[in-house]
Amino acid sequence: MTVLIAGAGPTGLALACTLRLHGVAVRVLDRAPGPSETSRANFLHARGSEVLARIGALGTLPRESIPAMRITTYAGARPVMRIRFGDPGLKTAAPPMVVSQARVEAVLRERLAELGVEPEWGAEVAGAEQDSDGVRVRLGDGRELDAGWLVGCDGSGSAVRKLAGIGFPGTRLSERFLLADLEIDWDLDREGTSGWVHPDGLFAAMPMPGGSWRLFSYDPEGGTERPEPEVIVDRLRQHLARRTGRTASFGRCGWASVFSVHRRLADTYRQGRIFLAGDAAHVHAPFGGQGMLTGLGDAENLGWKLGLVLGGHAGPGLLDTYEAERRPLAEDVLRGTALATRVNIAGSALGRFLRDKVLINLGNLPWVQRKATYTASQLWVSYRKGPLGGRRPIGDRIADLDCVREDATRTTLHAELGGRWALLLPASGAERLAGEAREWLGDRVVVLRRDEERAVPVLVRPDGHVAWRGETGLGGRLSALLRSPDRVAG
Repeated sequence: MTVLIAGAGPTGLALACTLRLHGVAVRVLDRAPGPSETSRANFLHARGSEVLARIGALGTLPRESIPAMRITTYAGARPVMRIRFGDPGLKTAAPPMVVSQARVEAVLRERLAELGVEPEWGAEVAGAEQDSDGVRVRLGDGRELDAGWLVGCDGSGSAVRKLAGIGFPGTRLSERFLLADLEIDWDLDREGTSGWVHPDGLFAAMPMPGGSWRLFSYDPEGGTERPEPEVIVDRLRQHLARRTGRTASFGRCGWASVFSVHRRLADTYRQGRIFLAGDAAHVHAPFGGQGMLTGLGDAENLGWKLGLVLGGHAGPGLLDTYEAERRPLAEDVLRGTALATRVNIAGSALGRFLRDKVLINLGNLPWVQRKATYTASQLWVSYRKGPLGGRRPIGDRIADLDCVREDATRTTLHAELGGRWALLLPASGAERLAGEAREWLGDRVVVLRRDEERAVPVLVRPDGHVAWRGETGLGGRLSALLRSPDRVAG
């Protein structure tokens, strides 16, 4: 049964890769004539890197990117706060990176091609009708496609969401921002992102791979018309001089744009056989780099569940847990990024005082920096309170532990996931549990050994979250988790 995915951005491509790893037939449609070479998103936290690594799509990105380990906030020429993004204490082999969304998409397309699928460009979804057996999709050129499921990963203006009749309520949080990728000759440190607080608004600069810079500036007085790139660059030049006190020589502009910050959340992530993921389901402020990260998490969560259902290892009830697990996370992200937006664009005297005199001082405290790293990374994400969760650590993310395969070769936990579950066992014994897991999951589960003889057995989901822990009850837990009366063993 084929899954149609509308949208060849990071979310749609990651979902397609995940489904292919589960043996599911997919088609990826995108209304654009070809891949985008520019992007607003250019920051990927550790959780997003983990998702790419699990589906085999991390590629050379860590070598191409700039390590995103520091944010420095200035008041004029004086640095007043430095946040260092170090190890939050949750072991991961995938670092945060400054890398363009366009480059992430390119690596995902390469991985998807290895899995036998190429995106279909110029294919706009214009209609969709569903019944109990599937979905019939009409394209803009009049063609009709039949599929078992349709997933809208087609951005904030999602045609799939509109065709499914799903509401997308929200509000605008700010007037416009200016954005540009430029070659700049100045003496600013390229070891991290820099931002300036100023009564006129925020100004920020982020080093980009290849030697260019991304400038980002609040421009509430700029009007409502969409200016030409040269006008955007000229205003950024004015803002830089006024808000930072620095001088700089601008060179070639690779890309320039304007945008307003909105906060929106879909009423539901599912309407029958139609799902939403990524920006089609939630839109929030860019502060904190949560957009691409949250979409990749949606893709991985939905992908392994659809894969199990279509592979006969789980009943359709498992699909209801996608929204139950991911929508509360999106609500948290929306709240956090909305607060960050209000702080950064504070216009009142009280708001600026709280930002410049209180929050900046707090931001220099080590425990606040650890919390910031922990929060932004999304390594904290837990589904403990969801329908598949339970007492700690059931539903929590598990660190990338050192393990041993059944052939005695060494590996790490996350390297063995992606399209598979992992059963972590102590150094010896517990063979019964391996047989029990395979009875339910067949070749979808890999058995790994820890070095410790007293290690407690743990079953790990394909997305790196704990599904079960203990010595007994694995079969009962899998029965409840998969809700699969028609399970297939082997």
